Amino acid sequence: MIILGIDPGSRITGYGLISKQGNRLIHLDNGAIFTQSAKEFPERLAKIYSGLSVIIDEFKPDAVAVENVFLAKNAQSALKLGQARGAAIVAAVSAGLPVFEYTALQVKQAVVGTGRAEKVQVQQMIKALLNLPEIAQEDASDSLAVAICHAHSSAMNAIRMRA
Repeated sequence: MIILGIDPGSRITGYGLISKQGNRLIHLDNGAIFTQSAKEFPERLAKIYSGLSVIIDEFKPDAVAVENVFLAKNAQSALKLGQARGAAIVAAVSAGLPVFEYTALQVKQAVVGTGRAEKVQVQQMIKALLNLPEIAQEDASDSLAVAICHAHSSAMNAIRMRA
């Protein structure tokens, strides 16, 4: 199973791709889609959508996992973040992919074993779990964590979908 993890953001949207083969997790790719803050916001959303669409076309994931962010510095930031999440989700759904959402607490619990883990601890575990030569860029690292969370949760999700 190939999983695309997404850490949505209006300025930087991280993505990470892993393959789950039995109990093994294999790193396929990671990176970030950068938008220019000088551009109109709808153009930035279009870049997120088109960038993720290209990644989906190239890697053909079986599932998409998105961080469900509910904290923001202010209302305007929350709205923009929600719209960036929407662009990412629409890219996945338009490709016919199932989308799964996880909170930061769930992601940290799945990757480190505790929901109170610091960002550095999560990054170190991702490096170790995926045998990466170095810690990935912050947004890409967060998206890999979301993908790993889904890999660990996929059996339970399959049971829920059948019920």
